[in-house]
Amino acid sequence: MENLKAKSFDLRKDTVDIIVAGKGGHIGGDMSVIDTLISLYFCQMNVSPERLDDPDRDRFVLSKGHSVEAYYAVLAARGFLDLDDIKANFSKFGSKYIGHPNNKLPGIEMNSGSLGHGLPVCVGMALAGKKDNRDYRVYTVMGDGELAEGSVWEGFMAGHQYKLDNLCAVIDRNRLQISGNTEDVMGHDDLHERIRSFGWHVIDVKDGNDIDQLNAAFEEAKTVKGKPTAVIANTVKGCGSSVMENKANWHHKVPTQEEYDQIIADFAARKEAALHE
Repeated sequence: MENLKAKSFDLRKDTVDIIVAGKGGHIGGDMSVIDTLISLYFCQMNVSPERLDDPDRDRFVLSKGHSVEAYYAVLAARGFLDLDDIKANFSKFGSKYIGHPNNKLPGIEMNSGSLGHGLPVCVGMALAGKKDNRDYRVYTVMGDGELAEGSVWEGFMAGHQYKLDNLCAVIDRNRLQISGNTEDVMGHDDLHERIRSFGWHVIDVKDGNDIDQLNAAFEEAKTVKGKPTAVIANTVKGCGSSVMENKANWHHKVPTQEEYDQIIADFAARKEAALHE
């Protein structure tokens, strides 16, 4: 298999290029979540552009739908979408490539972006799989700022109630949101213990931008029986370039030409380092 850690920096560049072409995008969260998307779509999920309607396909919902640019880049790399078409049409009037996931596009299960909806919907998908005796798994990715939504915690309660061991929720724990530090806006204290108290198996990923660590967590989740799993991915907002990393003002931003040049140079350097690990 091709070196996915190195590939992640190619897909980061694709993501930034989509944002520049569309003159807008949630670049910081794109960079923190993209490794999770790569792990799921290249290593973990039973999905294929040739089998879009397969009843046994795994389901995925990007609940933090504002990170759609990274999602588009990964879907294009997996053959669901055409990258050149995305770049030419992203955020254009009348385009299907809008600023949040759009299920008119192949491979996207659900329109999302109104925060707090992904987990409850995935509870329903996972429950349907149980009732239909299907073996598919259901994944959702949420932002840590999103956990301030009450519907998320209703989803945690229901996931436990119905013993949905085919459900895995990922929290992109980058600790920043549009208004600043997540802990200052609505603190989570010990997030591991908080989710565990709702009856879930909880896995902490120390480096949520490391694909090997993410894959290990998802493999562990598949072995858990009788309860759903939450993966807390401790990520870096803007991961990949010091221009963006851990800076709240890069939540939604288009880089200047000078910033773009430095970001792309940083990606290239980190890709080279990944190739020689």
